[in-house]
Amino acid sequence: MELASASDLLDPPTRGADTAGEAVFVPAVDVVALGDEGLACRLGVIGRAESRLAAMKSQVLAEVGRRHDTKMAQRIARDELQSSVREAKRDVESAVRLAELPATSEALESGHIPAGHARLIARASGEGSIDETVLVEAAGEQDFDAFARTVRRHQQDQSEDDGQTILDRQRKRRRARIFESPETGMFVLSAEFDQVTGARIATALTAKERRLWHSEDPKKRRTPQQRMADALAELICESGTGQGQGTDLLVIADFDVINQQLDNPRLADGSVIPISELHRMALDANILPSIFDVKAQNMWLGRKQRTASQAQRAALVARDQQCVGCGANPLWCRAHHIIWWRHGGSTDLDNLLLVCDDCHHKIHEHGWTVHRHPKTHKYHLKPPTDTPKPAQTPAHQRSTGIQPRGKSEGDYFGGD
Repeated sequence: MELASASDLLDPPTRGADTAGEAVFVPAVDVVALGDEGLACRLGVIGRAESRLAAMKSQVLAEVGRRHDTKMAQRIARDELQSSVREAKRDVESAVRLAELPATSEALESGHIPAGHARLIARASGEGSIDETVLVEAAGEQDFDAFARTVRRHQQDQSEDDGQTILDRQRKRRRARIFESPETGMFVLSAEFDQVTGARIATALTAKERRLWHSEDPKKRRTPQQRMADALAELICESGTGQGQGTDLLVIADFDVINQQLDNPRLADGSVIPISELHRMALDANILPSIFDVKAQNMWLGRKQRTASQAQRAALVARDQQCVGCGANPLWCRAHHIIWWRHGGSTDLDNLLLVCDDCHHKIHEHGWTVHRHPKTHKYHLKPPTDTPKPAQTPAHQRSTGIQPRGKSEGDYFGGD
């Protein structure tokens, strides 16, 4: 069976790098007849087409807003696109901002960046000064989650008050709601918090969830989602203890030896916080220094303890910063033994890494393996060799199918 190339999947008007201003047309093909590379190319074509359509929609909404007002643009978006009030408002706000961002608009119109990335840039531009060129370049190279983190760091770097305005704006926008679903009869909770408050809540919630996991019957485990729901319910409904539920917040900061002061404070997931916020937190929080050595805290427990200690978890967060498999927040991660415990692995810092529940299942049940990059020494996961994974080039940028994987894989660690 002959594989279709990217050019075979593109109609003539959309071939070439410079496609801005041309009609968007993606011909129908028999996807069943395509191989894996052909399917990946097909998604790339569709992704670029979606970007260009998003640019067209943004131009129309911006023009309606210019001729009339944003309320009119939102009403037309709801009527013609059958979108929700929230979606219409978001689309119009993005359209108005994109009209003032030529580099972002051009990249979106050419299919170089996805609509979600452009929306992140537009939102950031409405919250403060940005370097549009830097963000557009990063948007063309990173997936959505990585780029969202890049935008937040960029906003922090561009801030003139060490990010305090960003934090204040987040706190002003805090909100929560609870309602009974008319469809299921179940109660639904939804809330948004600033980074610091949210990290405190997440820390308490995950600490409670871990305690529930340890108290469970291993043969009758709840799902992670059920356990998290139970943890939240118990945290809210428990009373009479008079004690906090593991709300010590892990904040990592560098120490400027020359000036003898803390610098670059950040939360466990790498989110930067203002130095003034660190000073305020230091007044009423327990301080755990991120100076990890055998003298201060035992990071090598050997075989005498299976579960990682709190000090080891703190060190893992400082080192790995996220799930090594998918980049999930470290608060949602567990400490995994690189050489599995039942295969004789030890509970030592250099035999542990952070993985979320999903990635933990990939390792134990689906044959994914742990590797370490030969230069950065960062850990990452790889799927089994009999199920090749497509290249990590963003789908909307692919033009010639899947690129061959590199031969230098770094160190490999098997086991449990």
